[in-house]
Amino acid sequence: MFFATSLSAGLLLASSAFAAMHDVQVGNSNGDTVFTPEAIFADVGDQVIFHFQQKNHSVTQSSFPAPCGPVDGGFSSGFHPVPANQTDNFDTYTIVVNDTKPIWVHCEQAANTPLSHCGKGMVFAVNCGPDGAQNSFTNFKNSALAIGAQLQSAASSASSAAPTATDAPIVTGSITIPPAPTQSVVTVTVTVEASTWTTTYSSYPGSPAATPASLAGTDHKVTVGSSNGTLTYDPPSVQAAPRDTVTFEFHQKNHTVTQSTFDQPCNKKADGFDSGFMFVDANVTEFPTFTVTVNDTAPIWAYCRQHLPDGSSHCGLGMVFAINPVESSPRNFTAFKTLAQALNGTNSTGATSTGGNSSTGGDAGNGDNSAASSVATNVALGLGSIFAVVAALL
Repeated sequence: MFFATSLSAGLLLASSAFAAMHDVQVGNSNGDTVFTPEAIFADVGDQVIFHFQQKNHSVTQSSFPAPCGPVDGGFSSGFHPVPANQTDNFDTYTIVVNDTKPIWVHCEQAANTPLSHCGKGMVFAVNCGPDGAQNSFTNFKNSALAIGAQLQSAASSASSAAPTATDAPIVTGSITIPPAPTQSVVTVTVTVEASTWTTTYSSYPGSPAATPASLAGTDHKVTVGSSNGTLTYDPPSVQAAPRDTVTFEFHQKNHTVTQSTFDQPCNKKADGFDSGFMFVDANVTEFPTFTVTVNDTAPIWAYCRQHLPDGSSHCGLGMVFAINPVESSPRNFTAFKTLAQALNGTNSTGATSTGGNSSTGGDAGNGDNSAASSVATNVALGLGSIFAVVAALL
């Protein structure tokens, strides 16, 4: 047994010694949206080191069928803003090649907008097929460019249409949900401090322009729960500018912060953020945190998806939160909280809320702390931890 273990360790060291390192530039001093080189071939154990140049890019794993969308469970560097006058000490991000399967990568900046970096062809591949093959880099990049063309065409059509009220109010039994306003696509040039860029975003009626207050942004702290076991977010809502962050600090009991929608306040939004359950014992002094970054000024709705032993939900008891609610709108924070309480943790069809915790991760009153294993990757536990959820505008 000892010999086998020693041999395995020796082979691992030998493999590491012969591993190659591949340098890839992300962007350049001209501000181009490009990886250089665009594709490489690498052996198992090799490292790919991405060097972030000027502008604000990411290295995000995608897939051949969906070149401009992050793959579920894939890697992502987060955004790395680099000033135009920086000439050295560039940030890096490294991945290790674990097998010979193709690895598809894109820059996630301005995703799903006409200014999408991926839509401009900012993609990269490891071990792709050769030219002429179905999974060639050329076909991968052309798919990304086609997505960019579709986004530009859709924005052009939308910008010519005047914003109007959309659907009629939704009526659920005795509950009437105010209709959602129509958002219009806006393209503006933004100047903050010494930086200027052009951005495209969906303008939500009543919200301020999506202009950052500073390049660094401001962090807004929100306390989730309390030592008294209250089912609250404190404060219950914040107003935040693009590039700002909202850090949720979890106190006693076992809560989540989970993105929802106004119409279904106690149901997880598809592709929305979710902290996972955060069990906090009564005697702890360091509290886990979860951070989200604000990209525009449209309202963001959230709730706690925990349930009590009797089946009632924290959300149905009013444990909801909002970023940038428009208080002059019928869809304001008070209306959101009232709707959550009226629906009592159900959606508008009467189904129970999704994502509720089971007996393996229940409320603090259930005495189970196993829910800590469901912590997401953008969680900081204790002092000195680094938030991994980072996003920014161009």
